[in-house]
Amino acid sequence: MNDTEFETKEESVRTQATVNKGQIGKPSPAFVAASWAALFIGIVAYNIGLLNAVMELNEKGYYFAILLFGLFSAVSVQKSVRDRLEGVPVSNIYYGISWVSMVISVLLLVAGLWNATLELSEKGFYGMSYTLSLFAAISVQKNVRDLQAFE
Repeated sequence: MNDTEFETKEESVRTQATVNKGQIGKPSPAFVAASWAALFIGIVAYNIGLLNAVMELNEKGYYFAILLFGLFSAVSVQKSVRDRLEGVPVSNIYYGISWVSMVISVLLLVAGLWNATLELSEKGFYGMSYTLSLFAAISVQKNVRDLQAFE
């Protein structure tokens, strides 16, 4: 790809982002704050639960790694979906890997909790705080992209 093709493609992406700006809408400060608060609360609650849990250190590491993997996967899915909507080229392999990694992260948590010797209420707590964290990560990433479109 030569420089003129790259510039043309870059202009096309900017034009598409400008067109989509009318469809996006700037997020309100309250929604941005609520998204960040939900992300913080979900991550902190999950980690406090891990710190207070009566389980081996390797189990705690497993659940912590799943949280990090899930957060990364959620942001990656949101970014790749948004890039496609804005006309930014995203390879099918990356798009597919993003979705597969998101599903795998959730399945790993479910399998871990299914086989864990935890009270049912603890299992529900981990599931809910994990879900809150993933949803909030997607919302925060969306807000970041929306706010960038209005700069």
